[in-house]
Amino acid sequence: MSIEELQIDTPDIDSENPQKGSERSEKGSLKPVLDVIPAAAYDNPTWKGLAYFGRDLVMYGLIVTGLILVNNPFAVIALWVLSAMVISGLFIVAHDAAHGALFSSKRLNRVIGTIAMLPSWHVYEGWTLGHNRIHHGYTVREGFDFVWHPYTPEQYEAMSTLGRLRHRFEWSWFGAGAYYLREVWWHKMIVGAPPARWAKSIRRDRIIVWSFVAAASLALGALSWASYGSVIGVLWMILKVLVIPFLGFNFVIASFVHVHHIQPNIRWWKRREWTKWHGQMEGTTVLRARFGLNFFFHWIMVHVPHHVDMRIPMYNLELATDAMKKAFPGTIHDEPLRFMDFVRNTRVCRLYDFDEGRWYTYREAAKRPAAEQVSEPAAA
Repeated sequence: MSIEELQIDTPDIDSENPQKGSERSEKGSLKPVLDVIPAAAYDNPTWKGLAYFGRDLVMYGLIVTGLILVNNPFAVIALWVLSAMVISGLFIVAHDAAHGALFSSKRLNRVIGTIAMLPSWHVYEGWTLGHNRIHHGYTVREGFDFVWHPYTPEQYEAMSTLGRLRHRFEWSWFGAGAYYLREVWWHKMIVGAPPARWAKSIRRDRIIVWSFVAAASLALGALSWASYGSVIGVLWMILKVLVIPFLGFNFVIASFVHVHHIQPNIRWWKRREWTKWHGQMEGTTVLRARFGLNFFFHWIMVHVPHHVDMRIPMYNLELATDAMKKAFPGTIHDEPLRFMDFVRNTRVCRLYDFDEGRWYTYREAAKRPAAEQVSEPAAA
């Protein structure tokens, strides 16, 4: 069995929509949590959203200018690192807009969200479908949540040699960007076939993204030809200013999503055992960014309240967290954000047993008794 045959399919979101039905009568309801979130956590004045967007857009413009003008290798590398962070900031602004949290106006959310996603080459309506409807609707649910969905020991054993090597690389800390680039950006955003009702809007937004990439490439190419007068110079300019910052962003966003939902104490649930409480209160984390990193990352690491209610704007997530922690002490995973924790998680969380509800390393999975290695395949 190849790794492609093990991909998680997009669920029928219309036949099993988690927003339907009464949350009061549903086991594992989030109603008690929603009741304790203060009304102030939902305040989202238009000026504030525009200020964050405008600030990040200006920083992106300055970095692009620097990359065009600077050739010192150390300065270029520093600008690449900064560009990955600033593009991530713009993307988080767009992410809030896609949730309807940044502005009260649906139209303004769409316009700002579409623009803010262009440096990351993301399709606004494609992201809204995959992220809002599927990832948030079925967080850490077997066969549904496609973002960092675990493979079981049995699935790994059935892979080809190439498939196993790819899994080992993509589930390592240094290969996280390649996982996100292939599994989320390429398969789900760019070439994936959306449900019919979403096809037109996603096709339109794909055209917008590729038009931006083409126009930026042509402009950079013309500029570099005037400066260098060579094809190599043209290719280098496009690579330096457009492509490498995009790849850097992929690593940043992949590592963010990984630490949000993959660690030894986060359980992924079998389809019929999953509840909204399991998914949104227990299936993610609050990680406190230090050293001023929220200047770029906009509190996206404060992730539990964001999953409980997507309407809370990024700058109010800490306010919501404080209220939730007071009402439900000991429930929310809250700790400092540390890069080495991400590295350790990638070493420990390799394969997952949904029956046991635990993670395995490759070595641990290989040592399991044969009787333990028989289980039903994951729901698709």
